[in-house]
Amino acid sequence: MCRGRLLHIRLFQASSHLWDCHHFPMLYTNRPNYDDTDSDDEEEEDEREERWNYVSSAAHSFTYIMTDIFRRLGSFRIVKMLNVPTQSFPAAGSQQRVAPAGQSGRNKVALKPGHSLMDWIRFAKSGRDHTGLRGRLIEVTEEELKKHGRRDDCWTCIRGMVYNVTPYMDYHPGGEEELMKAAGKDGTELFDQVHRWVNYESMLKECLVGRMAVKPLAVKALSQKKVISSNLNGLTPPLPPPPLMASPTSPSSMMLRPTGFAPPSEKDSRPRFDWFQTDSTVNIVVYTKRKIPRSGCATIDLQGGVLRLEALLGNMSYMLHLRLTEEVEGSVEVQTAGSVGKIQLSIPKQAKGKWASVGQPLEFHNSFLRQKDRALHYRDCVLVSKTEVNHNTSVFRLQLGCGSVMHVPVGKHVYLKTQVQDAEVVKPYTPVEQSLIPVVPVDPVDPVDPVVPVDPVDPASQDQTHGSDLFLMIKVYPDGLFTPQLDTLHIGDHLMVSGPEGPFSLRPLRDVTHLYLLAAGTGFTPMARLIQLSLQDLGSIKSTKLLLFNRQEKDITWRSQMDELAATDQRFQVEYVLSEPGDGWPGQKGRVEQSMLRDFLSRPEGSRVYVCVCGPSAFTELTEELVRQQGFSQEEVHTFQG
Repeated sequence: MCRGRLLHIRLFQASSHLWDCHHFPMLYTNRPNYDDTDSDDEEEEDEREERWNYVSSAAHSFTYIMTDIFRRLGSFRIVKMLNVPTQSFPAAGSQQRVAPAGQSGRNKVALKPGHSLMDWIRFAKSGRDHTGLRGRLIEVTEEELKKHGRRDDCWTCIRGMVYNVTPYMDYHPGGEEELMKAAGKDGTELFDQVHRWVNYESMLKECLVGRMAVKPLAVKALSQKKVISSNLNGLTPPLPPPPLMASPTSPSSMMLRPTGFAPPSEKDSRPRFDWFQTDSTVNIVVYTKRKIPRSGCATIDLQGGVLRLEALLGNMSYMLHLRLTEEVEGSVEVQTAGSVGKIQLSIPKQAKGKWASVGQPLEFHNSFLRQKDRALHYRDCVLVSKTEVNHNTSVFRLQLGCGSVMHVPVGKHVYLKTQVQDAEVVKPYTPVEQSLIPVVPVDPVDPVDPVVPVDPVDPASQDQTHGSDLFLMIKVYPDGLFTPQLDTLHIGDHLMVSGPEGPFSLRPLRDVTHLYLLAAGTGFTPMARLIQLSLQDLGSIKSTKLLLFNRQEKDITWRSQMDELAATDQRFQVEYVLSEPGDGWPGQKGRVEQSMLRDFLSRPEGSRVYVCVCGPSAFTELTEELVRQQGFSQEEVHTFQG
């Protein structure tokens, strides 16, 4: 290290310990850190950068002061100023900056001193006029929006709301170039590509100009498809379908079914719903018209008589949103018939009797949209247990309310949201099962024979009420901003959780015979359920192999369970690689490299292979490149991002 850098470090150490000197190697280089294989999607870097938010401004100020002193003293000539990353929003490798598979995420820019996330929050709340309208909200036409497309006068539209982002330019971690791509026009699609889950309403609240104006004649001329698209931007309310009326009571079945419900065309692939009732329950059935995972794909929320159901069908989302006609109990029972694509809800009525209709349609009721066009929806969860996995990782068990059921498809993640020092912080986590080893219930009468509940009509049908619990494997970083707060939660504390997100699809796994999983650190989490899926539900898969990278032996999560699974099921194999092994470590050592993957990946004659990769973004990008060099096509590789 040069004398100038050593002097910088000594000066920083002597100045109130602005931050630990072990961070400094990261300040002098933009080279990817391939050594960091102990984090989930660069979570450790996220946490570290969030910590920097609180000291970055002071550090920059100190650097400038010392630079001036050095220049005055003439001690030496500083060749290059420190490139200190001052911003943690979005953090490196986070969902906000993740690019499609096979592409690199956007790089952050070096921001000016005093322009961190916390600096923006303070500036936004300073009472200044950030819109230039003195607090007025206006309707903005397309013509007016186009006039504000300059660097010093920049408006943009996100989901029908117009914001003056000019004062935010210098605070944007992606740089002004990214913001200018949406200058003077609708930036919703661009925003969703990298910031979909960010609460922009909160961040840009003080920059709100008003709502986009809608031309009535243009709305009338829109097709139904375009009207739905307009609804996405919040410009027009959805067209409510007519109430579903009940038919007279049938003495034989004592069930009521709607009449006047036009049967869909045989070629219509849109899901549809139906309903029926008994004297004590109202039942809603969704026909997805496609096979769905046996583990379920629906998220249901019943609060205050309002029912919201969202079913994830590939990259599409089907939603029901109703204010129920009469009062109901707060619980929901859900059953899924995967092979026929049916989801059935049963809701107890508070008072017995006949309903004339199922309810009043609300916004986006009976809509079928791309999932990325659907706004995130959060619900309240309670922490019911926390189980230690290793020295710094635990499984948090979150329980949804009695009116909520969530089936998170394999490979999807959820977002946790909480407040940290008056700032809303959101982090993605991939659910796992309670245990890697499936727990089979035992018959109390005959403990020798396990109980295997099978629906006589549909073997893929099962009661899905277990969807009320989420298990999240979370690594706690002592110097982080988000996970230390999670670690302080007590049993009974509450947390906001989003619905499932993510582009992963099970479709490419059809007919796959050999599944390869490459993971670093807590990048293992999406692999856990993939392992279970491959061994329990995907009969075509003959071999599932996991190559897991960690720093030290103590960092390996669920090692005993993986070893047990490998010993009892010959279709599963696991290999561990340590970058900092202790004495006597018998396994592989080092970091991901070509020769290592050449030995691990194979393509037996006549086989169909698939490779999944997850870890810090530097690990993921390098590993994907090495896998491609082995001859695997883009269709045979999936990288979990962010």
